[in-house]
Amino acid sequence: MNNRKIERIVKPGAFNWVGDAFHTTSFIGNNTGIARHRMDPFIAIGYNPPYFFTPKTPPRGVGSHPHKGFETLTMAYQGRIAHSDSKGNHGVIGEGDAQWMTAGSGILHQEYHEEEWSKTGGLFQMVQLWVNLPAKDKETPAHYQDLYEKEMTKVLLENDGGLVDVLAGSYLGQAGKATTYSPMEVYNVRLNKSGKATFQFPNHYNTAMIVISGGLLVNDTEQVPTDNFVMFENGGGDTFTVEATEPDTVVLMLSGEPLNEPLVMYGPFVMNTEAQIQQAIEDFNSGKFGKI
Repeated sequence: MNNRKIERIVKPGAFNWVGDAFHTTSFIGNNTGIARHRMDPFIAIGYNPPYFFTPKTPPRGVGSHPHKGFETLTMAYQGRIAHSDSKGNHGVIGEGDAQWMTAGSGILHQEYHEEEWSKTGGLFQMVQLWVNLPAKDKETPAHYQDLYEKEMTKVLLENDGGLVDVLAGSYLGQAGKATTYSPMEVYNVRLNKSGKATFQFPNHYNTAMIVISGGLLVNDTEQVPTDNFVMFENGGGDTFTVEATEPDTVVLMLSGEPLNEPLVMYGPFVMNTEAQIQQAIEDFNSGKFGKI
């Protein structure tokens, strides 16, 4: 087995506010040096490193906004997020939980700091992925998968090294609960100091990770500190190892088979052609996404 090598390590760059609730940096896309197709089907990665929010009533948030043609996967590491939508759905995720929203044919969505959490404030840390849908699935009805930490598939590592929370795909033969529209692996890897884990993904899968906390040694050679994004080379080896250099190291691991389809993005609409984008705008403007 040949080691899969690191292609890029990206430090957090420019930060932007999403509403007044999310202080995020992007690791792929505009001005990052990594084109969206390079991490296909993961077409946007917004990371909110630990940020202290003071108490506030009403809660900070992002008001009603549309999505169409893709999925959002929101993972909470610190703090609590509440959401609601134009289909009447609502819910809350907290530390270790995730919400997988398939926007599909179109939906209006809003996200806020959870009300009780917002009254006291505290450290807030999250990741939101935009996961592209295959062309044949872009009109699928909108729906959710709530992935709560206590219900996730957990794979214990050898030598008290820690554990792997499997959200999607499978690790060491144990499958996560999420259903996906294309092959992908999404894990939260939780390592004790000196804990080790080995990963093997097809070498044409676009593969990356974010060090959420702690620090890593990759393939026994390269140090990666917290809040950094690591993208692996394609076409070489398929196996790599990580070892925690600090206690309570958490790593978000991503690997997915690229869709290799045309990608046209306009704000919160992700389609395959300009004509489809225009139709999405018309559908939104005419009220077909509903209202909150």
